[in-house]
Amino acid sequence: MVSDELRAEILMDALPYIQKYNNKIVVVKYGGNAMTSETLKDAVMADIVLLSLIGIKVVLVHGGGPEINEHLQKIGKESRFVEGLRYTDQETMDVVQMVLAGKVNKNLVAHLEKSGGKAIGLCGIDGSMLQAEKKASAVDLGFVGTVTNVDATPILNALDQGYIPVVSTIGIGTDKQTYNINADTAAAKIAATLQAENLILMSDIKGVLRDYTDENTLIPLVQVSEVPSLVKQGIISGGMIPKIECCVEAIRRGVKRSIIIDGRTPHSILIELLSKDGIGTMFS
Repeated sequence: MVSDELRAEILMDALPYIQKYNNKIVVVKYGGNAMTSETLKDAVMADIVLLSLIGIKVVLVHGGGPEINEHLQKIGKESRFVEGLRYTDQETMDVVQMVLAGKVNKNLVAHLEKSGGKAIGLCGIDGSMLQAEKKASAVDLGFVGTVTNVDATPILNALDQGYIPVVSTIGIGTDKQTYNINADTAAAKIAATLQAENLILMSDIKGVLRDYTDENTLIPLVQVSEVPSLVKQGIISGGMIPKIECCVEAIRRGVKRSIIIDGRTPHSILIELLSKDGIGTMFS
């Protein structure tokens, strides 16, 4: 049992952070195990609703790789990845759009509403929000796109009306071709355009580890200028490199802080935002 005194102390400790983030925009990229586990999903949705109710403007950006894989399997189409990105022919793009902008997006909206929030689903195509072009690559990736511009008007309109915007990461080109956009990349671009206070990337690891085999070696704070050295030392490597490049880009484009947190830990968003110590690796 938690004593009344401890409850009061926890709430008072959170007060400066509630004041700090009041009326500020925080962009959360949601994915990984936190998205596939119903228990973790419930915790994340509850966190986001709580933050919204205390005056923090949360924008939820999501992917949906496992759901896309599942649907492709149902229609007998093999998932193919090139350089860590999903090869996206037109048939796959149709599935991506249907699953991300449809099933996944609306399920997340329903979860937020069930948790007492006020949410609205958006897609990067809406209002040409995520303007994109085909991603340049040595190997053809199909309709994988890179964001060329973000028109945040639909997001800002939703926030002004008290909604939590839930954004699926599908872009649209000048030729009206739709593109599959990496969710980390889209979240960083959106956060920069909104000049967000924080960009939070949920992951399946604790953050940047000095020794990747030992979760006790978490590096809690990384200056952007330190990143090249950490890559050279091999501390940042593999799939972490593009994720951290998103954090760095967001900081350089005006976001105050970028944080990688462990989505496997229940209520990790609250711990990160409303406590002194945080929980992941912060870039500044």
